[in-house]
Amino acid sequence: MYYPVFLDLKDRPVLVVGAGKVALRKTRGLLEAGARVTVVAPEALPDFDDLPVRLLRRAFRAADLAGVVLVFAATNDRQVNHRIGIAAKGRGVFANIADSAGECAFIVPARVNRGEVQVAISTGGKSPRVASELRRKLDAILR
Repeated sequence: MYYPVFLDLKDRPVLVVGAGKVALRKTRGLLEAGARVTVVAPEALPDFDDLPVRLLRRAFRAADLAGVVLVFAATNDRQVNHRIGIAAKGRGVFANIADSAGECAFIVPARVNRGEVQVAISTGGKSPRVASELRRKLDAILR
């Protein structure tokens, strides 16, 4: 069971490991929230070059977790994501592991933003499709 919460990430350091489509989506959301994002990945989609992030083109190191409040493991390598989760837990850093809801210390809900109204929808990681469909329906209602 998860506890729903909205976090103030303005000017807080957040680490994203990976620089593919999933990492890009998470990074954009973090930037919208005002987070100071560091992205670590040996290769990155070109879109990352246009974002105000610190981009380190190399493999993840456990030391990358120093001082961050959250980490998102969004690589295409299951073992790397798993290692990130273990390292984060050992340091008391909340981790979101993109390919394993069971390893997450937190999950990111589907969201609808309309001005001052922000709605989050979650199925606890069990059915992202249902959450996405509800998000689309709420988005249409709140337009």
